[in-house]
Amino acid sequence: MEVTRETIIGDILDFDEEAGQFFLEIGMHCLDCPVSRGECIEDACEVHGTDADALIAKLNEYFATKK
Repeated sequence: MEVTRETIIGDILDFDEEAGQFFLEIGMHCLDCPVSRGECIEDACEVHGTDADALIAKLNEYFATKK
């Protein structure tokens, strides 16, 4: 899986629920919220005041190790 700013959080968690750890690390504790299931990384990071590019880099690095 390759994560971009437009990737939906729910799709990431459906692909690998362990990826939730990266959201929790930056204070996004609302992964079970229905909104987060349909929200893209860019929008969620904007709402939470976090760096979307840093999160995307961590997620892509994590998924690269899973191949």
